[in-house]
Amino acid sequence: MKVLGISFGRKMKCGDLLVKEALFKSKDAGADVQFINAVNMNIQHCKGCGACSAARDNGKQIKCIIKDDYQVLEDAVLDADAVIIAAPVYAVGPSGQFKNFVDRFGPAHDRPALEAEQNKRIAAGTELLDERSFRDKYVGLISVGGASTQNWVSLGLPTMNLFTFSLMMKVVGQIDAYDMGRTANPLLDQNLMDRVGELGKRVAEAVGKPYDEVEWFGEEGTCPVCHCNLISVTKTTTVECPICGIEGHLSVDGDKVNIEFSKEQQNRARGTANGLKEHYDEIQNMIKVLIPKLQANKETLPKMLEKYKNFDELTK
Repeated sequence: MKVLGISFGRKMKCGDLLVKEALFKSKDAGADVQFINAVNMNIQHCKGCGACSAARDNGKQIKCIIKDDYQVLEDAVLDADAVIIAAPVYAVGPSGQFKNFVDRFGPAHDRPALEAEQNKRIAAGTELLDERSFRDKYVGLISVGGASTQNWVSLGLPTMNLFTFSLMMKVVGQIDAYDMGRTANPLLDQNLMDRVGELGKRVAEAVGKPYDEVEWFGEEGTCPVCHCNLISVTKTTTVECPICGIEGHLSVDGDKVNIEFSKEQQNRARGTANGLKEHYDEIQNMIKVLIPKLQANKETLPKMLEKYKNFDELTK
């Protein structure tokens, strides 16, 4: 059993210390542990070229064509049975480097697309995709912010959940470690260190368990799936968790707001097999419309694009 810890924060600062504390307790629970500080790694932003998905769907192994440190982190995640991540919050949400990694990692490792391609390769007797992408993984998330008011880090944990969706990883628990500015150093907050240590222990103990048997560790959020408190509200009593993409029903009793999410909705959350398959089917149906439309306009569209191609010249 291998638990990987990744800190996207500065070396030997809050994120590093919190991840390492979690890994100490993971090791005590029987795990082999690995720590990576990613802050100085060169992880460029995704350019949307589609080369990784094209390789996956054309008999090759998944590989990003950008030459940087992304591959090191990707391999480390795929090798691990569980991952504990800490990311600093600089402007309400986690750092751009974390998001760069998620943008590069997610599309290439979409579980339904992987399974569909793997089934084709099994039937054809050709080289199979990397088996590491099909293993269950368990995750602990730690958002680190200096602000003493929680709303200044409100997109930290919700955004970090995006990392888990594509490979259908199970979030065991999450910790919102804000107010680090006044704390000065997490080692001075024993309660926080105890909670982080318990998260590391719980992550290690979750490895190998069926997802529905993993007990949640952390605060119970408004959404029963991601346990975040962000809710999209329209002019009706139907609301949505923007992280999980599931609908709930809102009611008000005096000063108390209640939101009910049906089991059916919870079972189609983005990080579930049903939710991922729903999105995969959405993309496949989109392609069925897209390709004929491009074919039907292959003569006229290039002429329409000329105006925009020559934008600089036309706006002098």
